[in-house]
Amino acid sequence: MTEKKISAFLKDRTAAFTPGPVIFRKGTVERVGDGVVHVKDLPGRKYGELLEFGSGVYGMALELTENGVGAVLLDAEDSVCAGETVKGTGRVAEVPVGEALLGRVIDPIGRPLDERELETDLYYPVERPSPAIMDRRPVDTPLETGILAIDSMIPIGRGQRELIIGDRQTGKTAIAVDAIINQRNTGVICVYCAVGQKSSTVAGVIETLRAAGAMDNSVVVHAGASDSPAIQYLAPFAACSVAEYFAERGRDVLVVYDDLTKHAVAYRTMTLLLLRPPGREAYPGDVFYLHSRLLERAACRSAETGGGTVTALPIIETMAGNIASYIPTNVISITDGQIYLESELFHAGIRPAVNTGLSVSRVGRSAQSEAMRAVSGTLRIDLSQYREMAVFTRFGSDLDAATVKMLRRGETLTNLFKQGKSHPYTLFEEVAVLLAYEADTFRDVPMKALGAKVTDYLAHMNAAFPAVAAHMNATGSMDDGTRAELLAAAERYREGTEL
Repeated sequence: MTEKKISAFLKDRTAAFTPGPVIFRKGTVERVGDGVVHVKDLPGRKYGELLEFGSGVYGMALELTENGVGAVLLDAEDSVCAGETVKGTGRVAEVPVGEALLGRVIDPIGRPLDERELETDLYYPVERPSPAIMDRRPVDTPLETGILAIDSMIPIGRGQRELIIGDRQTGKTAIAVDAIINQRNTGVICVYCAVGQKSSTVAGVIETLRAAGAMDNSVVVHAGASDSPAIQYLAPFAACSVAEYFAERGRDVLVVYDDLTKHAVAYRTMTLLLLRPPGREAYPGDVFYLHSRLLERAACRSAETGGGTVTALPIIETMAGNIASYIPTNVISITDGQIYLESELFHAGIRPAVNTGLSVSRVGRSAQSEAMRAVSGTLRIDLSQYREMAVFTRFGSDLDAATVKMLRRGETLTNLFKQGKSHPYTLFEEVAVLLAYEADTFRDVPMKALGAKVTDYLAHMNAAFPAVAAHMNATGSMDDGTRAELLAAAERYREGTEL
């Protein structure tokens, strides 16, 4: 059969297809174990549909076969046994959405975890189609994290997907939490999704957000390490549905997936128990599609579809810095850039431990404010030249004055990028620090005292230029006159005169 005949045949079959009535006939549990149930004779089901077992427990259909259904349990499996009856509900897994979720902690199917009633009547399916290409617009508005190294060299735009990747205990969650804290006065809604994390760790994150005043515009979706793989599988999709409710109403939303490595492991566990054939590293063949259909839902929407944005910060954990393994390469290829955190830099005291050589933003400077663009143009080159020259000078060769100056400025820049945890900078403070670097304000300051000196410098600049700070933080702009004024103030600070 030729290609034209095949195409015509499929078109005719599609046009002639009429869906039949939904059959809610009951099935029977054939076998159960490890949270997975094999059901016999349950026709008319759809992928992701909720199934109700005779004992009142719910499961989700993930394997549709000719003779039955493979499902994963959302509750304890002890109450389900072979021979039990099963019926379909006709609806897929859903999560509650709405303004009532702000400041709340829920699980992926909407049960409140903060011991308070949740009052909302609106539910979204956890699996929803991503916006079409024609329903998107270019990313052109910055989403400042308050982290100088990121906002200046690896900018994130509203509607972008920026991966945070690195070994365990290198500060990945800290960067995401700082980004959430920095949105507290910007009107951006934040959704923090914890997958497979310890409850004590998530409680610490929630307490940090509350102490910083960022919990009121945030939602936490938590699927703990002790929860079933099915609950962990649903968590990122549920968090994205919560975010899409606000984006469809013109709001800007930041979603943090912490982390998708554990999400992939939970999915692998389920599929192996469902007897799907394993592929590379025992992951199923559709694990790429698992994360791509999730992250494609992050978008900068056109005005016709609400005009809101969903910005995704997925987190991936590597082993021994291997970013070329299966899951990291998958997610790197899906996202619009990555922030790579290096263990060596972390243990050397550089926090955040961002490796600027392996980190990139594919949206680039179009996602930076005008003020940041004006002061950050040469930072990558300066840092790269310093690191190359620092390696060369280990051999102990004689250095000329220009090289010594470059090494000193590079060391100063490296230390300026060091930033305290849960203390994000405002845009004005970031610009002020980079202008001080440009003016070489800290050239006489010992490196050990630089952190305290920067704190004192920023306090002086905020006190001396409150109107400039408020205008820059609100609009992101800086004219030539303001730039010259701030540079002069940085020089006066070095000389010890009044600003």
